[in-house]
Amino acid sequence: MFTSILNSTATLSLTDALLCTGVSLGLGLMIAIVYILHGSHSKSFVVTLALLPAIVQVVIMMVNGNLGVGVAVLGAFSLVRFRSVPGSSKEIVILFFAMAIGLATGMGYLTFAAAICVILSGAFLLLTKTAFAAPAPAERKLKITIPEDLDYAGVFDDIFKEYTTRFRLEKIKTVSLGSLFELHYLIRLRDISKEKAMIDAIRTRNGNLNIICSAVTENREEL
Repeated sequence: MFTSILNSTATLSLTDALLCTGVSLGLGLMIAIVYILHGSHSKSFVVTLALLPAIVQVVIMMVNGNLGVGVAVLGAFSLVRFRSVPGSSKEIVILFFAMAIGLATGMGYLTFAAAICVILSGAFLLLTKTAFAAPAPAERKLKITIPEDLDYAGVFDDIFKEYTTRFRLEKIKTVSLGSLFELHYLIRLRDISKEKAMIDAIRTRNGNLNIICSAVTENREEL
């Protein structure tokens, strides 16, 4: 069903080259628009997405049939990872997406590249715009400061059992030269409307020291 417009010879016609480049630029622009629609973005990254398929397509056309040159180009591409700022998992996925489209157009499979671009673009928007795998609205990160003479082992368990359906102590940190402890919890509230009541119960036990309750957000460094 999907066939390449390029022949098996080493000769590359001007018409085929321009057609592949035009399709690469068009699909790259489509990927860039999809990334813009997903949410926050930067202009430099969007421009990169628009041009990346065409760049990869040109490279693939130049090394077609030459294994040694192909390996060398692959090594050059791998250096980009160590010369750039780490991105989020969505940015890495969309970059691989753009490169895959460039690989397909570089081999001449224009219909296949267009079909895959439409399907994956739709899947990307669907998964990012919906609540799929998103943290539950009732999940909170809770940071509680306690004095050093208060044993942190299970000190708030009875409160958590009353106001949460799930809780986990994730990190313990000493502050103020060891005179205070910071307890970091991940909790899921039983009833969001009773969040203040839970905090009031906690602060009567920790001596009215600092308590920070925040929503769970995505970690940019995680994959």
